[in-house]
Amino acid sequence: MAAVAARAGGLLWLRAAGAERRRCGLRCAALVQGFLQPGGEDTAQKRRVAHFTFHPDPESLQYGQTQKMNLFQSITSALDNSLAKDPTAVIFGEDVAFGGVFRCTVGLRDKYGKDRVFNTPLCEQGIVGFGIGIAVTGATAIAEIQFADYIFPAFDQIVNEAAKYRYRSGDLFNCGSLTIRAPWGCVGHGALYHSQSPEAFFAHCPGIKVVIPRSPFQAKGLLLSCIEDKNPCIFFEPKILYRAAVEQVPVEPYKIPLSQAEVIQEGSDVTLVAWGTQVHVIREVASMAQEKLGVSCEVIDLRTIVPWDVDTVCKSVIKTGRLLISHEAPLTGGFASEISSTVQEECFLNLEAPISRVCGYDTPFPHIFEPFYIPDKWKCYDALRKMINY
Repeated sequence: MAAVAARAGGLLWLRAAGAERRRCGLRCAALVQGFLQPGGEDTAQKRRVAHFTFHPDPESLQYGQTQKMNLFQSITSALDNSLAKDPTAVIFGEDVAFGGVFRCTVGLRDKYGKDRVFNTPLCEQGIVGFGIGIAVTGATAIAEIQFADYIFPAFDQIVNEAAKYRYRSGDLFNCGSLTIRAPWGCVGHGALYHSQSPEAFFAHCPGIKVVIPRSPFQAKGLLLSCIEDKNPCIFFEPKILYRAAVEQVPVEPYKIPLSQAEVIQEGSDVTLVAWGTQVHVIREVASMAQEKLGVSCEVIDLRTIVPWDVDTVCKSVIKTGRLLISHEAPLTGGFASEISSTVQEECFLNLEAPISRVCGYDTPFPHIFEPFYIPDKWKCYDALRKMINY
């Protein structure tokens, strides 16, 4: 099966050889090195990064021996586990054979061979289309889109092919073993084409799952769940956390269930909901609210965007009576709108104040003005204070 994948990959390359070589200037080593500023050696402590502080979770011994990993290393570990367990699994994308621009696949081609870890052309539509074909044959396809911002040329393949394959064939065929990985979110200097958060585009499409982790431990467990799930999955990886986030991560494979939000801090006055990097922002907001206002906040990491965990969020809002949702993507049409609408329908009589959404602005993602664009802790704290005083 892997040999078939390799031959098909060669054919894909030939067909796409004439495609425009766009974005080459932005993919230079200097840019990537800028994204991957190394952290210090003391990985047991909190890490201050740009607009937030990374808070590692307590070490979990539930899954055996652990090892200190940053987020990209936990991704590599998950991919290594998958290739070792499943002989049909293949990994492909732009530069993945060389380790990828963020080093998530480093060493895997040498370990598993060029038939199982290989490069593709600069053609996102081709990458996902090829992945669909591989998955339909029964193999496990793990595709990488180099940045989430570049996923839009593949939108048709994801939305009209991958998401509908099982439905349109009456379950005679499916591409459920397809997983699409992509670095996601703001990074400090990514600007228009390297900082977007496009999860809401795919939340409107039945048939796929969208997952975003907040930490190395979460990333490995959720990615392995995506790879083994029977539905096509999009796995967005917060690129600012690739080296900034460090935790003790189990060496052996383990899975974290999809569509289950996690209450990472219990509270009684306000419910705070976020995903990815923004979870660390609202954790700081919760601490500020307790210290400055004496307000107890319940912090929820949604983890899976679709299908999202309605029960956990609504249960919390019934208890607290207030809800603040925050994400980096623009306000209008962002996934916070869906959460807000559902909670308003389910918990209307329990609400003590209007639901608050603290998100990015309705503009393209800026470069030098990124600090003003992102929904930092001060914006979230201000919105929380207004809710309390409503």
